[in-house]
Amino acid sequence: MSEAPRLRRILDDMPGYKPGATAQAVGGRSFKLSSNESPFGPLPSVAKVIAEAALEVNRYPDNGAELLTAAIAGRFGVPADHVAVGCGSVGVAQQLLTAVAEPGAEVLYAWRSFEAYPGLTALTGATSVQVPLTGERHDLDSMAAAITPHTRLIFVCNPNNPTGTVVHRDELTRFLDQVPPDCLVVLDEAYREYIRDESVPDGLELYRDRPNVAVLRTFSKAYGLAGLRVGFVVGHPAVAQAVRKTMLTFTVNSLAQVAAVASLAAEEELLERVEATVKERTRVREALLADGWTVPPSEANFVWLRLGGHTMDFAAACHRSGVSVRPFAGEGARVSVGEPEANDLFLAVARAFPHRA
Repeated sequence: MSEAPRLRRILDDMPGYKPGATAQAVGGRSFKLSSNESPFGPLPSVAKVIAEAALEVNRYPDNGAELLTAAIAGRFGVPADHVAVGCGSVGVAQQLLTAVAEPGAEVLYAWRSFEAYPGLTALTGATSVQVPLTGERHDLDSMAAAITPHTRLIFVCNPNNPTGTVVHRDELTRFLDQVPPDCLVVLDEAYREYIRDESVPDGLELYRDRPNVAVLRTFSKAYGLAGLRVGFVVGHPAVAQAVRKTMLTFTVNSLAQVAAVASLAAEEELLERVEATVKERTRVREALLADGWTVPPSEANFVWLRLGGHTMDFAAACHRSGVSVRPFAGEGARVSVGEPEANDLFLAVARAFPHRA
């Protein structure tokens, strides 16, 4: 019997990404509140261009995504050479890390935050430096103190996934002023469209006069294109060019490109759907608070319950009732805001659960 091929040792200890589960149907009902997806399907105008583009999938997509890049640049008022795209914002995050991180380098981020950060960092050979949250929020003072000459990239997830909490303008500006100019700060704003707190800065305002700041966005959440996988980064030309160089060839498919362009054109209608989700977010949180739960204010399309040792029992109770949530064992559960019927079912489970966060 021959020996197995030699693989990288880092894979021995690195868990694979686990997507949000789907609950089994109970009484004909099943709702997935585990992946922060939009509960709304694509707009008719977007579905139309997807169907039309599907007839040409025998051709390779535009590797430079020129029309999409131009549309993003026009919508957000940035130069086209400041924009680079990828396979969802997580794909762009990997491209950024590939461009910046290497063995001996450090990547700094809050924890808990987006669960892809540790694995993506490990694959580059760099070292993760995790700074614990304080009150479910980024502790930017401690993060600034953790910067060393080896720090090459810093993620600031705003709103933070999975807690939904935010970093405000003054504290973020103060933090950025302390970061060395040769260290890249990536403002991960996957949930930007759901923010209603006016004291939360738009990263695109901050990056303009800071060459070491880049802003990560996605079409997966508010734009409802999670299944097509398209994200982008806005940064200064050196950063954007590096991201383009590290992109896997043809990684943003033709359907994703046309759908994203059409979604930008239909943004006013899309944002009406976002507003409906924001209203449901408020209703869900207020109901949980009324039932005795502790729920941090969320500016994303989900809420966070810190359940500690009761987390997996709570997730199981939800699953038995036909609704899936995203548990982080020993810590808490993230619950996406879905359609009202799904939210009502989740609230009923939470109301009956004996242990309050």
